[in-house]
Amino acid sequence: MLAAAIIAAGTGLWWRYSEQAKRIQAGVIDNEQIKKNLASKLVKTRQNQQKAAVKKYQAALQDSQYRLNNPYIKVNPYGRSPLSALAIFQTDEASKISLTVVGKTSKTSISTTYKTYSKQHQISILGLYADYQNTVKITATTKSGQQTTKVLHLKTASLPSNLASVKVDVKKADKTKMAIGNNKLTFIVRTTKQPFAIDADGAIRWYSTDYSQHVFKQLANGHILRLAKKNNDALIYNEMLEEDYTGRVYKEYHFGTGAADKNSDTDAEYTLIHHDAIELPNHNILATVSDGTAGNKNTKNQYVEDTIVEISHKTGKIVKVIDLKKILPSSMYTAKSLMHGTAKDWFHMNSLYYQKSTGDLVISGRHQDMVFKINYKTLNFKWIYCGKKKSAWPKSLQKYVLTPTGTTGYTGGQHAAILLPSTTNKTDVLALFNNNVAITNGQKSTSKKYSQAVVYKINLQQKKITKVWSNGQDQGKSHFSLVISSNRLMSNGNFLVDYGYLQEGKVSNVQEVTKSGQRIFSVYFSNLGTNGYVYRAERFSLYPNNTSASQTYE
Repeated sequence: MLAAAIIAAGTGLWWRYSEQAKRIQAGVIDNEQIKKNLASKLVKTRQNQQKAAVKKYQAALQDSQYRLNNPYIKVNPYGRSPLSALAIFQTDEASKISLTVVGKTSKTSISTTYKTYSKQHQISILGLYADYQNTVKITATTKSGQQTTKVLHLKTASLPSNLASVKVDVKKADKTKMAIGNNKLTFIVRTTKQPFAIDADGAIRWYSTDYSQHVFKQLANGHILRLAKKNNDALIYNEMLEEDYTGRVYKEYHFGTGAADKNSDTDAEYTLIHHDAIELPNHNILATVSDGTAGNKNTKNQYVEDTIVEISHKTGKIVKVIDLKKILPSSMYTAKSLMHGTAKDWFHMNSLYYQKSTGDLVISGRHQDMVFKINYKTLNFKWIYCGKKKSAWPKSLQKYVLTPTGTTGYTGGQHAAILLPSTTNKTDVLALFNNNVAITNGQKSTSKKYSQAVVYKINLQQKKITKVWSNGQDQGKSHFSLVISSNRLMSNGNFLVDYGYLQEGKVSNVQEVTKSGQRIFSVYFSNLGTNGYVYRAERFSLYPNNTSASQTYE
């Protein structure tokens, strides 16, 4: 037993030294150089632009002339969120405020209650209709229960032309079964162009004037984290913003220097942040990035979309780097395939998930048809789900490779891998969208025949994986999505499924599906514009801080 252990340890040590030599030969750069390449920092460009507006609204809050019967009202208060407004007023007694934006049909009204009592009120009015005289009811309730109501009529502008031209076709909407509550909308996170949100009728009730790409998340404080550009005419998305639904920006992260930060045709492929960013328990941001070698002629080999960085929410600086080339076998990234222009897109990391209870990280890589779990602190593997044969893995990693049971099979080009709340210390419950396109290690026998939303149970001790729920196979090739897409668990147990790339990108379809497989909501999007596909669909509350229940998938 001792001899076997020594041999095994020696084998693992030899593999590590061998991999290190191969990394050097392949031109893998060190983590400090990655930090320099990404050059992350906090800037205040948008905050400075909004200073005058913020000061004006603060002054209005102190002005006693604004009462509930005569409030200060500003539609599109920061010039970036046209379907929002601010209402500012004072009350004689400390009161809590309720409001309703009256919907055009049943279960489309947007309502919330601010739970704190105050005499000064700055209220966000969200979920307005475009080009419409909106009716908004605001009620102030004192601690003794006395109520006063004011009805407002707020006129909004028309949608911009490239958003108005998007065709939204609701085929089915069983509002009684949908997870929409009093103020949830379906947020359309796009590959590019304006992000927007629709109600159950398909009416656009929120959008941003600023283009966005891939990243659109709701933070613990209720703000949005999203990827953006310097301006809509820029080619690269190297800004990440923390903002609220009224368009006020609280934090602005900027990435890149030199060539990757200029607006030239050659830089269009060198966006440094891509695909996903999540909030850690310490409120730092964990983001999927490229290592900054793409476009650098002085770099021996150029790689994209294979690195993770932790960004301090206080300083904007990178405090940790995980380069997947340093933890996965060199054979994956030295293979002569999977090019993206002049750079190698060998992994194509498209989602991150952090498990708070264990400190583990779940990572999805489209081009390896692979999902794996590591400890974020130690980088020790926990499991690997991939169609690559166990014997083809280094011996030190073979024990982590999951074995599918029954008809479970393997994913191909998957997206949006997360763990569900039903995960325990013995079983991980994994949800993802299986695009089902075999790229390097996917299941060739079913490749491109259908796509589906899937839930798996992983036996952590036995290292076995079993499919326990899926939906979509019956729709066949009509719902095969070559790229993008997502699968999110809703608060009522339903799943919100995005088939983002149908008919070669001409159409996207978002469905809400019950546990029993019933499709209770189905909306098709077309005429989305160049690269404007539905990258992911999320169901968020417009007022997350006014509810005790979590509005996200965990």
